[in-house]
Amino acid sequence: MTMTAADLLVACLAEQGCDRVFTVPGESFLPALDSLARHEAIETITCRQEGGVAYMACADGTMTGRPGVAFVTRGPGATNASIGVHVAMQDSQPMVLFVGDVARSMRDREGFQEIDFPAFFGPICKWAARIDDAERIPEYVARAWSTAISGRPGPVVLALPEDMLHETGIAAPVRPCVTRPAQAPCPDAMATMMRMLADAAAPVAIVGGAGWNARSRHYFAEFANRLGLPVAFPFRRQDTLPASSPVYAGNLGYGPNPKLAERVRQADLLLVVGARMGEATTDGYALVTPDHPDQRLIHVHPDPEELGRVYRADLAICADMAEFSESAALWDDEDALPFDAGGEAHREWEEWSTPHEDAHYDLDLTRAMASVRRLLPADSIICNGAGNFAGWWHRYWRYEGWPGQLAPTAGAMGYGVPAAVAARLRHPDRFVVAAAGDGDFLMNGQELATAAQYGLDLLVILFDNSTYGTIRMHQEREFPGREAATHLANPDFAMMARSYGGWGERVATNAEFDAALQEATERKGIRLIHCITDIEQLAPGGLTVSGLRERAGSD
Repeated sequence: MTMTAADLLVACLAEQGCDRVFTVPGESFLPALDSLARHEAIETITCRQEGGVAYMACADGTMTGRPGVAFVTRGPGATNASIGVHVAMQDSQPMVLFVGDVARSMRDREGFQEIDFPAFFGPICKWAARIDDAERIPEYVARAWSTAISGRPGPVVLALPEDMLHETGIAAPVRPCVTRPAQAPCPDAMATMMRMLADAAAPVAIVGGAGWNARSRHYFAEFANRLGLPVAFPFRRQDTLPASSPVYAGNLGYGPNPKLAERVRQADLLLVVGARMGEATTDGYALVTPDHPDQRLIHVHPDPEELGRVYRADLAICADMAEFSESAALWDDEDALPFDAGGEAHREWEEWSTPHEDAHYDLDLTRAMASVRRLLPADSIICNGAGNFAGWWHRYWRYEGWPGQLAPTAGAMGYGVPAAVAARLRHPDRFVVAAAGDGDFLMNGQELATAAQYGLDLLVILFDNSTYGTIRMHQEREFPGREAATHLANPDFAMMARSYGGWGERVATNAEFDAALQEATERKGIRLIHCITDIEQLAPGGLTVSGLRERAGSD
């Protein structure tokens, strides 16, 4: 049976298990849009800007373990979407971005919106290519899926020449669905790991990152709980284990518990599972150095190219996260004595993550987080972009559910609202929160229109200090008292939510916040709480503008 190139492309997507695509439409891929509209198995979500499109695909890939799929047009569409490709790469998220391209006969003339997409995207994705031959669509799509989900997951970009999509009479067979290779750990390596753990006096596990899912989460929690092994988490990977686990020790990254940082620093053995040990997690490669003298390192990762790439490993294990975790949980280690450190580290984390009242501000964000913990479901999905505002969530929210945290380790702004849209579409039974700062929100807040169009229930909690807070913090450290380019003049965000047909409330005190949050939990649709905060509250833990200036003066 023959079909058009566009119909073949969509049939290949369906065969690979794609059930949803995110897009801003463009004339360069009209045949694909037409075919998608006629294919009932795939839902097409129309968005408002290609950055939001790509972020939604990033988040969807994280939640499902399958590639999130996005379609954008050439030139402006592709460059707008590039931020999502960068995030998917740094965050190890499976994603496939399809880009409409100029007709093959127009190439290399710098035609309308023309870009060499393999050259443009190649450095920031796992594979970038162009499908010039319609007969090879099944080959390219299957390879894209395999590349995106194998080893360290990541993004793939495929350019679709406009004239190629219009071709008819294509007879190429659809390739069957590809699956992620599930490599089990070497039994000898597992035995060595268990001996190293038995010989250790102060081990710490750092888990999260590439390839984690509900199965690996379950088995690793069982393994760590049995051994009493303290478990820390890389930057923005705090849902890798449930927060209620008795060995949950908290997160590394920006503003970690000093006791946890010291525990990692003093550990004689580190068991790193799935994490790349990037700059944020290791405090600039200083908390754990690439050569880590006086510490032994067991590094477990699904991609052999990551093992030994930056960190010297005393034992490197290349394995699927679920296969490794199940092997560890079921390993016969009856002679192993459990550590007391897991429970101790968990108690330190509980103390660190418990909000304490502070009467310094009309709307104290630490007290607000206590209200959030009291009123929102424990398995809520928290989605945030970048900014100091996120520090309150990372420290005080207890990530219990899976998935429970959708946040870019790449530190990209504008991620929260698009991720919340994707989360609500994927988990309509879960409570979804977009946590945002004022600068962060305005980078993709227009995707509230997408939420409204599809009737989604989500809550936005927006901290507004009229400042790019993170940059202001660094500015006060480097140039105290000399603010430059960080002040923001903001709209009435609550009114903005109402303009989308939602509910919005502007609050400036903790009493007003508590009342608004209670009402928000009782409503449906788009809800937004616009929190007016004091710029003095730069970060949790009492970091203030005046404090930074005083410190700079004393130095």
